[in-house]
Amino acid sequence: MTDASLSMTAGRKRFAATMIGFGAVLMWALLALFTAASGDVPPFQLSAMCFAIGAAIGFAANARKRDRSEAKARIPWQAYALGIGGLFGYHFLYFTALRHAPAVEASLICYLWPMLIVTGSALMPGERLGWHHLAGVACGFIGTTLIVTGGEGFSLKAEYAYGYTVAIAAAFTWSGYSLLSRRFAAVPTRIVAWYCLATAILSLVAHFALETTVWPQTVIEWLAVAGLGALPVGAAFYIWDHGVKHGDIQVLGASSYAAPLISTVILIAVGMSEASWTIALACLLITGGAAIAAKDMFLTRRKRHVAV
Repeated sequence: MTDASLSMTAGRKRFAATMIGFGAVLMWALLALFTAASGDVPPFQLSAMCFAIGAAIGFAANARKRDRSEAKARIPWQAYALGIGGLFGYHFLYFTALRHAPAVEASLICYLWPMLIVTGSALMPGERLGWHHLAGVACGFIGTTLIVTGGEGFSLKAEYAYGYTVAIAAAFTWSGYSLLSRRFAAVPTRIVAWYCLATAILSLVAHFALETTVWPQTVIEWLAVAGLGALPVGAAFYIWDHGVKHGDIQVLGASSYAAPLISTVILIAVGMSEASWTIALACLLITGGAAIAAKDMFLTRRKRHVAV
């Protein structure tokens, strides 16, 4: 194959991996709906149940598709530490932040992680941070702020400093996990099943230490838990792993701000929220920001098609 053909093939694979990774963002948009429908199950108990389902799905898929040569490949312990620390660490810090600070402020601070991914990518080999990446992620964060606050603003209070600090730690934990995963691009995505299993066990320990057990009370609540484990707290982490390892991580970071927007649209569609001017403005900001951030990716594909 010529250099041009190899470049085109690599470009197609990168684009495909980016689109696969964005599938995780779409799944995370279902978090609010499924969580609301799951009843009064405490956060760490819900996390344990959902990650157990996610692990089971992963192990079932691995048993069917495992390649013998891949199965013999040695996976470094650092990959396990990164994955378990990323999945459990983020959720532990996020739930802790919500216990020690108002939900609006804590959620916004935690959702700095897409911005940290985009800016942090400048430190990665082979990546270049452009003005459009920064502009795109800034638009996304402003749009997310409008959605979370309802356009009514928010204030940071000294008495919640601990909760805010934990929320910042959560944002750095998830962005760090996503960025450092690129260092383990050769590690197969099947490893995520072990991340999920370990996170389920650690979440169960945290549940027994901090919460009182409350089981789902209806079939709908059980189905919501199953939905969480199958999609936003299950499959999403597998395809996110593939996306951040092989796709355009800057585009994935900026486009992650679409999750709260899509989540709000879903809640409006099912009658659990109301449409407003802030939602419309947030839609323009987030979709526009994602388009700006993805400028290079789409222009490159267009040039390749023209060349062909």
